[in-house]
Amino acid sequence: MIHTLAFYLFAVMVLTSGALVVLARNPVHSVLWLILAFFNAAGLMVLVGAEFIAMLLIIVYVGAVAVLFLFVVMMLNIDFAELRAGFIKNAPLAALVAVVLFVELFVAIIAANAGGAVTLGTPDGSAAPLLGEGNTENIGALLYTRYVFLFEVAGIILLVAMIGAIVLTHRESRATRAHQNITKQNMRRPEDATELKQPEIGKGVDIGGREL
Repeated sequence: MIHTLAFYLFAVMVLTSGALVVLARNPVHSVLWLILAFFNAAGLMVLVGAEFIAMLLIIVYVGAVAVLFLFVVMMLNIDFAELRAGFIKNAPLAALVAVVLFVELFVAIIAANAGGAVTLGTPDGSAAPLLGEGNTENIGALLYTRYVFLFEVAGIILLVAMIGAIVLTHRESRATRAHQNITKQNMRRPEDATELKQPEIGKGVDIGGREL
C-alpha cells in the first residue's frame, strides 16, 4: 500500500512540475521546476529498483541544470533586481515546495522500511556479467570493459560540444579590440611616427579659407 501511495505522489509531482516548466514565464522559475521534476523522477526510479538511473538523474541532470541556468542568464540578460524584489512574494510557494519535498522524503523512508519493501534489482546472469551484485556494479563492469570505446567516444563528443558552445558564445569585447599593441609600437620606425613639414616664412595657418 505504501508503495502505491509513494508512486502516485512522485508521479503527480513529476507531471505537475513538468507542466510548470513549460507554463512558467520566468526562465529561472522554469529551471527550478525542472529540478523538482528530476528529483521526483529519481524517486520513481528508486521505487522500481533502478538506483543507478536515480543516481544519474540527481548527479548528472540536476548538476547540469546549473550550467543550463548559467546559459539562461548569459543569453537572456535576466534582471536580478526584479527577481529579488519578488522574493518575499514567492516565499510562501517556496515554503510549500519545501514541505512537499520533506513529506516525499519521509514517505520514501517509510516505504523502504516497511514490510515487503522494494529491493534493489539484482541480475540473474543472463544480461549482466556479475552475479549477485547490484545494478551499479554491473553497469560499471560493462561500461568500462565491453563498451569502453563507446564510452570514450561519447566523452569526446561532449568535449567537442562544450568547445563549440564556448566558441559560439564568445564575443570579443570593445576593450580588447581597442587595446594597444606594445610590440607593434616598439617596432615602429621614427620616420613612420613623425612627419616633418617645412612651412614657408611669413605664412600663417589656413583656417576655413582665411589666413591667420
